Amino acid sequence: MDKKIKRERSSATKTHILSILEEKKQALAHKDIQLLLDNSVDRVTIYRALDRLVDEGKIHKVTGMEGIVQYAICHNCNKEEHHHNHIHFHCVQCETISCIENVEPKFKLPDGYTVENVQCMVSGVCKNCNSL
Repeated sequence: MDKKIKRERSSATKTHILSILEEKKQALAHKDIQLLLDNSVDRVTIYRALDRLVDEGKIHKVTGMEGIVQYAICHNCNKEEHHHNHIHFHCVQCETISCIENVEPKFKLPDGYTVENVQCMVSGVCKNCNSL
């Protein structure tokens, strides 16, 4: 039995979610996205759109310090490969999560181990809060 090929589907909800994430330049939780969509889209449609955007390599999931899943824009990713071995920064003052793209954590593991994905969360005060 052949596997069905998943096609990229375009929708107004996906387009709007991408524009929100690009504008905010930080990871957002489902509830934040729903509020920014003025509750005009039901929560299930938002979840489906988020899942499709992850599958298409346009956004990635970030699990925050409190265990809440948030979503951020992908850079240099596609359907086949996600590159998220960068640091996520959680600001303890404004509670935002940002992707720090130019810093890649490196690990030296014992023989026999292979790194496939790294999720690194750093907590502190972001540059916006430090400048206040």
